[in-house]
Amino acid sequence: MLRKLNLILFILGTMAWSHCANHSDPAADKSNFTKIFDNNQFNASYYPVDMVQTPDGGYLILGGRSLTSSSFSGTYIMSADAFGNFVAAQEVDENLVDPIGNILSANGKYYFFCMTAVGLQTQLVEMDATGAITNQLNVAASYPAAAAQEGNNFLLLSYDNTNKLSVVSKVSPDGNIIQSKGYAIGAGNDVESPIIAHFVHTGRQFPFQVGKNSGGQYFFNGFYNYTFSLVFTDLAAKDPLGVVQGQQSNGGMSAVLPLDGGIYAVATFNFNDNYLLPSAAINSNAVSSASDLNGNSFPELVSNAKVKIVPVTLDTKNYILYGSTTKSKQIALYAYDKTTFKFSGSKYLGFSNPFEIASMTTTADGGLAVCGTTYVAGRFPRICLFKISSGNLQNSFH
Repeated sequence: MLRKLNLILFILGTMAWSHCANHSDPAADKSNFTKIFDNNQFNASYYPVDMVQTPDGGYLILGGRSLTSSSFSGTYIMSADAFGNFVAAQEVDENLVDPIGNILSANGKYYFFCMTAVGLQTQLVEMDATGAITNQLNVAASYPAAAAQEGNNFLLLSYDNTNKLSVVSKVSPDGNIIQSKGYAIGAGNDVESPIIAHFVHTGRQFPFQVGKNSGGQYFFNGFYNYTFSLVFTDLAAKDPLGVVQGQQSNGGMSAVLPLDGGIYAVATFNFNDNYLLPSAAINSNAVSSASDLNGNSFPELVSNAKVKIVPVTLDTKNYILYGSTTKSKQIALYAYDKTTFKFSGSKYLGFSNPFEIASMTTTADGGLAVCGTTYVAGRFPRICLFKISSGNLQNSFH
């Protein structure tokens, strides 16, 4: 009798545990998750370019994909819900290639730049929050390299292969160029070769970037005067306002985040080594060298690592957060106090599979979303998405 009673209690206990296990906390499920978006096309490659959180709490991801018909990368758009669950994806027409970040927004729509495989003409593609394409506009530029938001307009860094210029343009959401200025990369094929190799993915992927600092000056991270440099401009003067020179194609800025008063959070690379500097004083009206910036060396990062920098507020404390990829193939997050610029801690994402960072953004609930590439079975590139809650981050940073 006692044995039968114990068996009944065991069964009831097991049923109760199973019931609780199958009814997880929805809030917790949205706050922290790891997702890998696999498919059955084993010969296909997918990688993320950028990501934004949509008003419903979901995620819109712009990506690239391998093409058999072109040396360029194709365009891939996918969406996930607030729990990170796959919603939809589309392999965009093969004539639209080499999509670039950032994903931009205006008038309730999302936008990205890419180019045509035939003619290499820059295109501005409009999407809704589900990732459905609603318009496509021709832009008078070629080889788009980087984009950024400026109010309701967009900034575009492109490469003019006819005139051998790095070009910064202000573009309206209807595809019109409002203002534009180009700067010579230097004569000869030796300068252009690594640029073209970047676009056809046969060489180093350079950290092209464009933006605007707190003083109202525009900047681009790209090739100028034979060197990969950080260049400041007012989009009017013939010559740059200032330049932070790199080491030809072997050194320069990996990422730039303008702060206040001529201070920048930056990452630099120099002959495969990586340095992080959360408080670089840069004179944007002078010529200087990136190698003279005294950053913190991070030997655990892969050579010439891709780096992303975002400002993050956790509770009432402000941080500068760096994201990059380690030699052990994890995604590393490094936090610095935004007031003192002191190192505040680190956190690592990913296990089992190799992981590489692509994009990260703060979320509406105060957390962080990180998008990257993972390799299923060690060799099939797929998109992955991490969501980390504010509390989880606070436990890692002091």
